[in-house]
Amino acid sequence: MAKEKLVKAITSMEEDFAKWYTDVVIKAELIDYASVKGCMIIRPYGWAIWENIQRIMDGMFKETGHENVSMPMFIPESLLQKEKDHVEGFAPEVAWVTHGGAEKLEEKLCVRPTSETLFCDHYKNIIHSWRDLPKLYNQWCSVVRWEKTTRPFLRSREFHWQEGHTIHATAEEAQTETIRMLNVYAEFAEKYLAMPVIKGVKTEKERFAGAVDTYTIEAMMHDGKALQSGTSHFFGDGFAKAFGIQFTDKENKQATPFQTSWGVSTRLIGAIIMTHGDDNGLVLPPAIAPIQLVVIPIASHKEGVTEKATEVYERLKKVCRAKIDTTDNSPGWKFAEYEMKGVPLRLELGPRDIENNQCVLVRRDNGEKVVVSLDELETKVPEMLDAVRDGLFNKALANRTEKTYVATTMEEMIDIADNKPGFIKAMWCEDRACEEALKEKAGVSSRCMPFEQEQLTDKCICCGRPAKKMVYWGKAY
Repeated sequence: MAKEKLVKAITSMEEDFAKWYTDVVIKAELIDYASVKGCMIIRPYGWAIWENIQRIMDGMFKETGHENVSMPMFIPESLLQKEKDHVEGFAPEVAWVTHGGAEKLEEKLCVRPTSETLFCDHYKNIIHSWRDLPKLYNQWCSVVRWEKTTRPFLRSREFHWQEGHTIHATAEEAQTETIRMLNVYAEFAEKYLAMPVIKGVKTEKERFAGAVDTYTIEAMMHDGKALQSGTSHFFGDGFAKAFGIQFTDKENKQATPFQTSWGVSTRLIGAIIMTHGDDNGLVLPPAIAPIQLVVIPIASHKEGVTEKATEVYERLKKVCRAKIDTTDNSPGWKFAEYEMKGVPLRLELGPRDIENNQCVLVRRDNGEKVVVSLDELETKVPEMLDAVRDGLFNKALANRTEKTYVATTMEEMIDIADNKPGFIKAMWCEDRACEEALKEKAGVSSRCMPFEQEQLTDKCICCGRPAKKMVYWGKAY
């Protein structure tokens, strides 16, 4: 009964996907709502997921030569104003500090929406010669953007993220870095989050404010909507010129450096929920799951069961993030609880299992039950965790394949957009007016121009003129 009741507490995703999402983040104890509207309290279980994301990504960044730094959270208004396109892009979302205690500040300070201007101000002071380059920096912090419509993890007024900022002697080096970090994001998403992504470049309309080019990884959620899951920006020398950053090159001449920035945020937790979750709650990829395996003693009132289960737990916590639940709740309640929390593997151990020197392992992703000898657990558990990851990736990839369509006429585009949620591949002439017309008529935005281009037709889907790019279009979070 306990499981039945708990599952009923989650709205079915087919009935109302948005309500299902909210139910899951609350009932799996990922967040609580804060007294500051549009902000969230990330609870221990939610923060543990973010810590695992941080730990893996931070290792990947350091392997590629990046160092962590910490910048102030406040930016003087005059500093923000230095890069025209950048400030215009962020102006509607900026939160301002006007007073320090009772005194009005001489100059307003904005709470950082992003830190490009702070890094530029710092680079100006530390970069003088080609020997000072490149600088490969990253910071983990929170930023503030005064969003009008918010949703836990996907869009909140304060959110946690990492922002990488690098500066190079040549445009080629900076371009190489921009793509390299996009590939790091794609590897992380697919290998550790079991989330297939499409790599590509954003259109000018969707480009980051102040960037020459913005590259993206786009993921498809269970409901067919897109989620931008990481971006990497090539800035050219625009920021450096605006901030007067110069260095003496190898020919002893004054030169202007080239910059990049790249970031992912706690929005990735929303992506995990919406890619892998089901009507019983979370389904977590093993790499970032706070608990990878939970041991549930069955008939624990019988002699020796709890002791044997504890012995198994002590062994397994050396090979994975394990937990044992010896509370007096019923096994059924425990099954539902850890399904809700998305724990990848459940180990059931009862008197008959102990007699036969075995246990039952249950996969969260597909419910498959496997009887395993207690002697083989140290090898079987890691194998099954890998199988869960592969199962999640393949299921998500199948969902994306099934919900990716081709449109060659405007009528097809509108029909698909209205009736079949998913990605729509269509040709485009690169005219912004056509991009805006597609948004107005079909309700879709350009997600990216993929690196792997296809020639679907030779005409733009909107105006019929010669097409230049194949674009993924869709509705997005």
